[in-house]
Amino acid sequence: MLRSINAILHTLYRDWRSSMRSSWRVLRQRGPSQFQFWLIALVIGISAGAAALFFRKAINGLQAWAYGAEDVDFIHSFADGLPWYMLLLIPTCGGLIVGIVLHHFTPDARVRSVADVIEGAALHDGRVERRAGLASAFASLVTLSTGGSSGREGPVVHLAGVISTWVSNWIRADAITGRDLLGCAVAGAVSASFNAPIAGALFALEVVLRHFAVHAFAPIVIASVAGTVINRLEFGNVAEFDLVTPGELQFYVELPAFLLLGAVCGVVAVVLMRSIFFTEQLVNTIQDASGLPRWLRPAICGALLGFIAIWFPHIIGVGYETTALALMGQLTVQQCILFVIIKTAAVAITMGGRMGGGVFSPALMIGALTGLAFGWIATSILPEVSGVHTLYAFAGMGAVAAAVLGAPISTTLIVFELTGDWQIGLAVMVAISVSTAFASQVVDRSFFLTQLENRGIHCAAGPQDYVLALQNCGGLMRPMGDPRGPSEALCRTLMADGVLLPVTATLDSAMPLFDRDQDLEYIPIMDAGADGTPELLGALFHIDALKAYNSALAAAAAEEHS
Repeated sequence: MLRSINAILHTLYRDWRSSMRSSWRVLRQRGPSQFQFWLIALVIGISAGAAALFFRKAINGLQAWAYGAEDVDFIHSFADGLPWYMLLLIPTCGGLIVGIVLHHFTPDARVRSVADVIEGAALHDGRVERRAGLASAFASLVTLSTGGSSGREGPVVHLAGVISTWVSNWIRADAITGRDLLGCAVAGAVSASFNAPIAGALFALEVVLRHFAVHAFAPIVIASVAGTVINRLEFGNVAEFDLVTPGELQFYVELPAFLLLGAVCGVVAVVLMRSIFFTEQLVNTIQDASGLPRWLRPAICGALLGFIAIWFPHIIGVGYETTALALMGQLTVQQCILFVIIKTAAVAITMGGRMGGGVFSPALMIGALTGLAFGWIATSILPEVSGVHTLYAFAGMGAVAAAVLGAPISTTLIVFELTGDWQIGLAVMVAISVSTAFASQVVDRSFFLTQLENRGIHCAAGPQDYVLALQNCGGLMRPMGDPRGPSEALCRTLMADGVLLPVTATLDSAMPLFDRDQDLEYIPIMDAGADGTPELLGALFHIDALKAYNSALAAAAAEEHS
């Protein structure tokens, strides 16, 4: 009897193991089924949420150790009592560590963030750099713990992208599946960072994937909810900020003031973004001219931050203490304006100095300060028809952040879920829509997309721009000797006139040549020979380029509408 039972159990175990191996083989070769994909999305959401939670607690722990603070939620108040040399030394040492890490573990000593995740979704089948991503996460952790003036959300989003990249490579996911898994990871990370499941899901769709395809919605929502559960297991179901005086909005009379606030916040957001880009370019110029080692750059910028923190410790770290004070109306107009200027300069130094961190939390702080200053002025001019001035801080916080992210939908929901106050949605939406509309006309739609444009990566206009970079001319050319190939004599003539492309070029280099000369039928494709002279390989025909471009656009449209 016992032998019979053992034989049955052994047979069941053998069949189960065979079934698991077969399922794993199918998963890797054919991709996951819908149910399997949802399970993978759940795992990724939990992993990304855990990574976001660990990152947040690691910042708090390291910041408490570095500054000797008992409660890092009030780090600004605590740092105000530290000796000046400590405020100067801590960010300098932090910047030195960041510089050394980035110098050794990234090819360009640059921190990876949300812009790189968008690039990964658009150009790299939903994959991001893993080694550089882990180094960037550590660098941002050190930056935020030692006085850097940036946010924790950008590094967490990229860290989540690293997790999804591991999974995508493990199961050999195709491009669409890889992008969906990347969206799941981002949703889990954002929802865990803000305790905002709705906003986390929409952020992944609106900012990273940049479409709202139905096939991606369910798994991204599953991952977002999983990330939120991780947050709530640790912190409970509480709002990040508590509005002690929510007040009531005089809708019909006061709405023009929120329209004007949106315009002001749009200007402030543009100044913030332009300041970061200007500072980065300025430091690049100084570094190139002076021969400054790239590993020393963050340390020097850290010293500048420490110098500012001696008088204004409000710039240290994420800045939630100052943001909360603004939302509660406990700052004067003069303080708000001064802190906006100082915080903008500190964020520009941090980001331009390549110290690490994101831009979302600083945008929330600057927006809340801008809104409160505007609210004090507006309510003092027309007190009889005005609501509470803190309502303007609430709306301003969303308006600046939405303009920086270029994400009005998800930012609106993030602000709601950060505060737990849904009573003034109309005012927030009005301010956000105006600020986003203004800022998107001055920059390339958002801070992240402008970063990519500055690197020559054209994602702002959509697939019609970036799919050109995915099509290799060498793979589309007709080789010499092909019956439908080019004339060698005409190719030599075109090459003599400077009309040629290397075999590694993509269609974003070829299409402008065709557009410039409407009679150009094909472009010679060459490669460097053994002796360094150009070797003619074939030619890229205009009709072949257009067919490839059309097929790529059709595939992108099919994904977005599936």
